Amino acid sequence: MNPDGTSEGYWYPWPKGAQPGAVDVINALRKFRSSESSMRRRTRSSAAMGETDLLALRYLIDAEAAGVGVRPTELAGRLGITSASMTSLVDRLVASGYVTRVPHPSDRRAVILRPTPGADGEVRDNLNQMHQRMLEAAESLSPEELKAVMHFLVCMRQALDSVDSEPEITAR
Repeated sequence: MNPDGTSEGYWYPWPKGAQPGAVDVINALRKFRSSESSMRRRTRSSAAMGETDLLALRYLIDAEAAGVGVRPTELAGRLGITSASMTSLVDRLVASGYVTRVPHPSDRRAVILRPTPGADGEVRDNLNQMHQRMLEAAESLSPEELKAVMHFLVCMRQALDSVDSEPEITAR
């Protein structure tokens, strides 16, 4: 960062002595994403879970709170993984004590996945401190700053969502 608070753009040229602007915002966002990625990696290793394990457990905890039973095939579809990967994931979560398999109430051939009573607390313990700090940062903003941040994040999400997954190929 330059002494005047601006930074040199990693991808974008930034003139010396300029006031903070769009490039600084993009650089700050890039640094935030790097910090978030590092935090997620630390959380996964402290809980001895992968990203998909945490997503699955969070989904099961939310479903349990809503009183909805989840079959492994439903969870696999939600996570976008194969049935073989789902079997491995469920085996890991059961072995680590986060999930149990219970008989489906109306289909004797099926099982329902349920989080164990301590699973929600353990996940929350791992994430509460981080969530509290993030909430404090958001609460420190003025109403005008909150509107600006919300507008920016919505625009960034739209920009990312509008990127084509497959680039157009033009014939020569």
